[in-house]
Amino acid sequence: MRRGFFRYIIAAILIAFGLILVLENIGLLEFNSKNAWGYIYPTFFVLYGLKLMIDRMRKIGGSWTWGSFLLIFGTLLLFDRFEIIEFAFRDVVKLWPLLIIYMGFMFIGNSSKPKVIIHRNGSEFRKDENSSYFTVGNHEYNQPNWKVEPMMIKTLAGDFYYDFSKAYIPEKEIPVTISSLAGDVHMLIPENLDFKVTASVKAGDIDIIGNQVDGINRSLSYQTPNYDSAKRKINFTLKLKAGSIRIDYV
Repeated sequence: MRRGFFRYIIAAILIAFGLILVLENIGLLEFNSKNAWGYIYPTFFVLYGLKLMIDRMRKIGGSWTWGSFLLIFGTLLLFDRFEIIEFAFRDVVKLWPLLIIYMGFMFIGNSSKPKVIIHRNGSEFRKDENSSYFTVGNHEYNQPNWKVEPMMIKTLAGDFYYDFSKAYIPEKEIPVTISSLAGDVHMLIPENLDFKVTASVKAGDIDIIGNQVDGINRSLSYQTPNYDSAKRKINFTLKLKAGSIRIDYV
């Protein structure tokens, strides 16, 4: 990690600690080592969220989405500490409607970009200037002899169904990348096809040939034994914010 990041963490901790001491001196809270951390880490969330938003405004990285989320989450935790409202760390699940708000802003933010409609194997994609795909809807690849080609797809929401047992697969390594805010990915793979997959979900479950994980911030990687030497093979990268990823043999 960059050196500046560690400096920021130290600065945030010092600021939070100083703020707690000031509040103790004016009688707004009683300081002890047990409740100090309860004020420090929400303050860090607020400060780091502001940093991400400022960096985004300055166009040097950052993120409106994560910045605003951390700002809101940290602020609610601090309101709880000052007994303005009741909000515990586990109540983060109550913030799920923010996902809908962020999706709405994404629609607005992408509405002005030039887009070209591309038809591929009966499915419709929208391509923007960065060669990404922004769509809402379901994607099914289950027609006889459909051709597997390199894909990079980004969706706001939708379900994906791929039946590779019905596909024509060229003798080469084919990358397939799917990224979605919400949805389900289900793939059927013939047992004689070599593949590897890197899958991750922020909230949901993953099942790859019987290997399973579920919960928050889960990831799973899998590679068939003969992948490196295989002539026909597919390299999957699957990322969901919320949903389910499943790959089965057929």
